Amino acid sequence: MTPARPHLVWDWNGTLLNDLDLVVACTNAVFASQGGPTVTAQEHRVRFRRPIADYYAEVLGRAVNDEAFGRLDKIFHDAYRLGMTTCELALDAVDAMAAWPGSQSLLSMWFHDELVPAVRTYGLTGRFTRVDGLRAEVGGDHKAESLARHLDEIGVAGRSAVLIGDSIDDADAALSVGGRAVLYAGGFTDRARLDASGHPVADTLVEAVTLATTLP
Repeated sequence: MTPARPHLVWDWNGTLLNDLDLVVACTNAVFASQGGPTVTAQEHRVRFRRPIADYYAEVLGRAVNDEAFGRLDKIFHDAYRLGMTTCELALDAVDAMAAWPGSQSLLSMWFHDELVPAVRTYGLTGRFTRVDGLRAEVGGDHKAESLARHLDEIGVAGRSAVLIGDSIDDADAALSVGGRAVLYAGGFTDRARLDASGHPVADTLVEAVTLATTLP
């Protein structure tokens, strides 16, 4: 049976890739570099948002302009690269991808030149019609524009797509192109925040795919 929205876009960090602990550690490296506080994983899940500069500013208690964010973003990613080989896929990621009956692709806000070999390392390259990451030197912004470009490249109308991700920003991106989203509670965002968004929320990726197949 073909779902009403036959194309699925996966998020990477915090969704297919279980890297929450590493992301929190790298975020704390950023805060420590500025004499800021340490956040727990749960605090991060409650407070994290995009643009990431706004999240940093809230925790540090001062404005973070573009120049300052560029420096902090480098600290984060230098630390992330050192630890990324320790990360594994979410427990049911492979089963979830296999359960989707339509086409699927991958869109991440991680750097494209590093995302592509990482996806290959996990043996996932052949599962996606397209893999797109960030093609810029500094990240941290919203996902909507990237999603629009991603779908345009593969010739999929926004209304035909559903996105599975772990953040409110993922859902906002899906809505911006006329698509739908299912949010995964095992990633970077607190379950209560996801529930409050009004979008379908799943505790596992397999459940997220099941929900995605039933969306109108």
